[in-house]
Amino acid sequence: MTTQFTPKAVFVLAVFTLLALYPLAAGSFGIDLVSKTMIFALFALSLELLVGGAGLVCFGHAAFFGIGAYAVVLMSPPDGPASLLWLLPVASLAAALYALVVGALSLRTKGVYFIMVTLAFAQMAYYVVHDTPLGGGTDGIYLGSKPVLGRLIDLDKPLVLYGFILAVLAGAFGFLALLSRSRFGRALAGIRVNEQRMRATGFATYPYKLAAFTVSGGIAGLAGALFAIKDGFVNPELMSWHFSGAVLIMIILGGIGHLRGALIGAFAFALLQELFQSAAIFGNFAKHWHLGLGLAIIVSVALLPRGLVGLPGQWRERRVGRASRRADVAEVAAGQS
Repeated sequence: MTTQFTPKAVFVLAVFTLLALYPLAAGSFGIDLVSKTMIFALFALSLELLVGGAGLVCFGHAAFFGIGAYAVVLMSPPDGPASLLWLLPVASLAAALYALVVGALSLRTKGVYFIMVTLAFAQMAYYVVHDTPLGGGTDGIYLGSKPVLGRLIDLDKPLVLYGFILAVLAGAFGFLALLSRSRFGRALAGIRVNEQRMRATGFATYPYKLAAFTVSGGIAGLAGALFAIKDGFVNPELMSWHFSGAVLIMIILGGIGHLRGALIGAFAFALLQELFQSAAIFGNFAKHWHLGLGLAIIVSVALLPRGLVGLPGQWRERRVGRASRRADVAEVAAGQS
C-alpha cells in the first residue's frame, strides 16, 4: 500500500524541514527572530481553531497567551530552574481553565456581542496584572531561571530552545490537523457553515464550541509559556487588545480556514514588521513602522481576499479565465469568417 502526499502535506513538510535546517545557516539574531515567530505561529494556530474551525471571532485571545506566560514566571522557584514536565502543562492548564470560564459565559452570545464579551474578559485579566502586585504592575516580572528537563533539555541554550519550540509547534500542528479531520472537527465545520442546521439535525452545538474554546485557550497558554521562557520577562502588554488584534491579522493575512495559513500569516507578519522597522531600508520612516505595516496589510487583504494561502488558486483562476476568454474570442472570429 503506497502513501500519497497531497500538495498541502508536501508544503507543510517542506516548511518544517526548512525550519529544522535553518539554524545551520543562521546567526544568533536570525535564530532568535525565528524562535519568536514560531511562538507567534503557535498562538495563531490556537486562534485558527476558533475562527477558521468554528467561525468564532475572539478578540480577547491575548488573555490566554498572557496567563500562560505569567503562570510560568509566577510558578518558577526563585532559587533554581523548574522542571518542564510539570511547568508547561500547568501553565497551559491555567489558560485553559480561564478559557473554560470565559467560554461558558461568552458563548451564550453571538456576533459582535461575543467579540465584545471576550474583549471585556481579556481586559479584566489585563488590569489584574497591570494594577496589582501579582504581576509586578506595569514593570512586569522576570523569570529567575529557564526550566530544564534533567540533563536532556536545557532551554538556556538558544539552539536547544529553538529545537524545543519547533517540536512543540510541529506537535500542535499535527494535533490540530488530526482534530480537524475527526468527528469533532467536522462538527465544528458544520457549526461554522450553519449552526441552525446543525441544531436541527440533533447536535448540541454549545458543548462543541465550549470544548473548542477551551482547547484553543490551552494552546494559546502554551505559546505564552514558551514566550516567557524565551524572553525571560513578561509584562501586561502580553494581554492587551493590541496583541489580540495582531494575532487576528496573522490568520487573516495567511488565510482563514487553513492551518498552514496560520503558519504563513505569522511569518509574513513578522517579516513585514522587521522590514518596516529597518532603518537601513526606510531611514527615519522606520520610526513610523506601524503606518507602513498597516498599509501593507490593507493592500494584501484587498488583493488577496483568501489570504496568502489562496494565492496559487487565484493565479490558476486567472490563467483559466484568460484561456477561456481567448477561446471565446477565437470562436467568435471563426464564426465571423
